[in-house]
Amino acid sequence: MKNFLYLIIALNMLACGGKTDSQETASSNENPDTLRIQPKYVTQPVISDTDDPAIWINKANPSESLIIGTDKGDDGVLGGLYVYNLKGEIDREKSITDLERPNNVDVAYGMPLNGDTIDIAVFTERYTNSIRIFQLPEMKEIDNGGIPVFEDDTLRSPMGVALYPRPSDQKIFAVVGRKEGPTDGTYLYQYELMAENGVVKGELVRKFGIWSGEKEIEAIVADNEAGYVYFSDERKAIAKYYADPAKGNEEIARFGQKNFLEDREGLSIYKKSDTTGYLLVSDQSDNTFHVFKREGNNDFITELPFSTKQSDGNEVVNYNFGEEFPEGIFVAMSDDKTFQIYDWRDIQKAIDKANQK
Repeated sequence: MKNFLYLIIALNMLACGGKTDSQETASSNENPDTLRIQPKYVTQPVISDTDDPAIWINKANPSESLIIGTDKGDDGVLGGLYVYNLKGEIDREKSITDLERPNNVDVAYGMPLNGDTIDIAVFTERYTNSIRIFQLPEMKEIDNGGIPVFEDDTLRSPMGVALYPRPSDQKIFAVVGRKEGPTDGTYLYQYELMAENGVVKGELVRKFGIWSGEKEIEAIVADNEAGYVYFSDERKAIAKYYADPAKGNEEIARFGQKNFLEDREGLSIYKKSDTTGYLLVSDQSDNTFHVFKREGNNDFITELPFSTKQSDGNEVVNYNFGEEFPEGIFVAMSDDKTFQIYDWRDIQKAIDKANQK
């Protein structure tokens, strides 16, 4: 009966124009769940709806690094920014649970503040039309209640955010996406983040980003060393631009147009060196991740099945976090109010296996 069901599913996908033999799936004699990459830990659940994670490296004690994840909230229920240890346990003292629809979060290091440098977490708060800035690891608010975004447009509602510390001068920029926007190449706004009198403010430096007009642009990631920013035009492709506003707004490339079941969602970059590595993209409805080369033309490498369900945001960091995660951590949202925490070595094995085929 199980084999027969797999055959019917495959035929239905062919009829609907969905994925076929290019998809990484189980053979008729294998349980598909056993082929999915499994996490080392799953976080304690949030109240409503997980969306996007970030990872903060504690360079003095890597095993005490933090995972930060958003809970969007629900009708009548406020959202939150949850702080976890590397085993997925919630730090209740650091977590913030009175936010108005927080969506995406990112982390940057070395923000000048009060004659020192600090690390920051930046996230979008959709219902206040702002981005929020908190100092890490204390989770101390340093934005005087939030930085307004998209002020000159009626289409505001921020969702995605990615931080870009420019290597030439270490100025930190926030690239912000929204729930909907124009199709004239100004969907994304980029802000320079600056501290004045102990408070971080944002200055608009450019508008860019071509949107297809279908679904939205939420997932954004910056490749600091290479100088690019990528975003998911969810129903169409992954788009690539220069991250430095001084280099202009020309779209460099679009790729990933094929073999996605539905939405292209979360983006993250695993850096093997300053120039090489992988770009991982969530194929949300298929419960898989597409892997592209970080370098060159971002050629497609493989598609890997994960145990996440309807995964939206994800993050990956190549760092030695100790014996459990010596080559880095991959964290992905799952549609059961959790984030799943993966040992990068398990993902690398799957990529290597795919490359041997």
